[in-house]
Amino acid sequence: MENAAKTILLVEDDETLRDMYTLKIEAEGYKLLTAADGEVGLALALAHHPDVILLDIMMPKMDGFAVLTELKKDEALKQTPILMLSNLGQQADVDKGKQLGANDYVVKASMTPTQVVAKIKSYLK
Repeated sequence: MENAAKTILLVEDDETLRDMYTLKIEAEGYKLLTAADGEVGLALALAHHPDVILLDIMMPKMDGFAVLTELKKDEALKQTPILMLSNLGQQADVDKGKQLGANDYVVKASMTPTQVVAKIKSYLK
């Protein structure tokens, strides 16, 4: 499979959502790394340099905005596409994510996992 060489990092504290996205992303043939909190997500990103990062905002230990800020400081990761994945759909949150360097902002409730995978693919071209 052509997608097997691509690694996606999913940082999401909701186990049900993490499992749902895991099934869909792995079904597409991508290698998937998952983290349930921001600290672990940041460590995985720094260690593995994924091709795309899906980053929740409201998480334990370190929120998505803090993780995003740290990722953008890293020379090897600052060009990596980062999609904020959140239920915080207020314009202020969207603007903050974009200002901090997120490539995209996905409101979980408004997109299916299939649509999220389509977004991932658009950043891997």
